[in-house]
Amino acid sequence: MPVRMELSRILIRELNDYQLIELREVDPDADQRDEPDDPFAEDPDGSAMRSFPIVIGLPEAQAIERRLKGIPIKRPQTHDLMANLIGELGGELVSVTITDLREHTFFATLDIRTGAGEMLHVDSRPSDAIALGIAGGVPIFVAEHVLEAASSDDLL
Repeated sequence: MPVRMELSRILIRELNDYQLIELREVDPDADQRDEPDDPFAEDPDGSAMRSFPIVIGLPEAQAIERRLKGIPIKRPQTHDLMANLIGELGGELVSVTITDLREHTFFATLDIRTGAGEMLHVDSRPSDAIALGIAGGVPIFVAEHVLEAASSDDLL
């Protein structure tokens, strides 16, 4: 079963060709507590919430950061175009899923419900999927086997 995650941080250093984003497991009981969201939260059993980094390019990192900060732009960029196309074709982005990790490369899908109610899983780079998902406020899921592989693998 996929695990719900959230973007916990984005590290942008324009001197590098690559950037880092970090996904962190969402505490399933957080909605039932009155405490503010703690980025270093632990499960009730005392174990730390799982997280892992994904290496992405500078343009993708800037697109994600722009969406997180709500910075408007004058003309739609590629992620805006994708969101507009999905909507104009009667679809709705319902989630993004990090589906696999092979040879230090993550794979993802855009999970789209068509106007007829059919679920489509469209292949995507995780950075593009996350940028689109952040803009649409949809949940990010990660397959359990990806979490296990990411925690046991040296990704950086």
